[in-house]
Amino acid sequence: MTSTPAPEVLRAPLVVEFPFTRSLGPVQSAFLTGLRERTVLGVRTGDGQVLVPPVEYDPATAAELRELVEVGATGTVTTWAWNPAPRPYQPLATPFAWVLVRLDGADTALLHALDAPGPEAVRTGLRVRVRWAAERTGSITDIACFEPYEDGPREDEHDGGPERRAVPHSGEFDDPVTGIVAPARLEYSYSPGRAQTRYLAALTERRMTGERCPSCRKVYVPPRGACPTCGVATGEQVDCGPRGTVTTFCIVNIKARNLDIDVPYVYAHIALDGADLALHGRIGGIPYDQVRMGLRVEPVWAEGGRYPDHYRPTGEPDADYDTYKELL
Repeated sequence: MTSTPAPEVLRAPLVVEFPFTRSLGPVQSAFLTGLRERTVLGVRTGDGQVLVPPVEYDPATAAELRELVEVGATGTVTTWAWNPAPRPYQPLATPFAWVLVRLDGADTALLHALDAPGPEAVRTGLRVRVRWAAERTGSITDIACFEPYEDGPREDEHDGGPERRAVPHSGEFDDPVTGIVAPARLEYSYSPGRAQTRYLAALTERRMTGERCPSCRKVYVPPRGACPTCGVATGEQVDCGPRGTVTTFCIVNIKARNLDIDVPYVYAHIALDGADLALHGRIGGIPYDQVRMGLRVEPVWAEGGRYPDHYRPTGEPDADYDTYKELL
């Protein structure tokens, strides 16, 4: 057992990013292909409402929707919020307004960016039009943004005049868009807290530490600051491992992006000596088809010694099943 003072709690920026690939049905395919051709399509519901962006099923009745209609590239702001500090990958690099725009002929509003000189230039009821992207590929970004547009007084259903209606559209285009790849990205600041800060600090010294529950006396690695079984706070630090036992494992046959590891390879749950919870680690130094439950392993530290890069066999006899069966 160790009683070293806790280091300053860590904090670091993290980014989770991956491409999301999806195929498109006939409605979404027509909508995105239409944007590529500078045409905005909606879909008509059974009660005559025109939904933009279009959906494949009626949100009120769940009935399948297929009747496509063309709406205008001009519309009216229904509500808005000013964005004074755009973040990376947002539609515009300069301050802009997020707006809901009901396009002429539509009964619902489309969310997008409005290029305006300042919040004083934006208001509910403002007339706007689409600014098309110079290069269009069949995505919502084919609408670069909206811009203010003064087209004179407009008569519609709100002032008693005739309503501008959408017109039927076949949805047929050459070379339709059938799928999209949408990048998903999340940036956030993460603090691991007191327990994991001490765990990470110990790793820099090539030590594995856990924390013992004062109630059930189980030792958890990595520590969580509280016992997941009893729900009470943990504080007593315990050195574990660094050797351990493979409890379960899986063979990975897909090469991960930016990971320089030949496939197939093995990831395993490893019960460190003295711990009551298995942690996750890659097994190396042995053919993938020789990894097995009960295999005794030890860490191989990454360059700089900040964390285990992978685990390799120790050469010891396999652990008896009864010694780790409760950790499966």
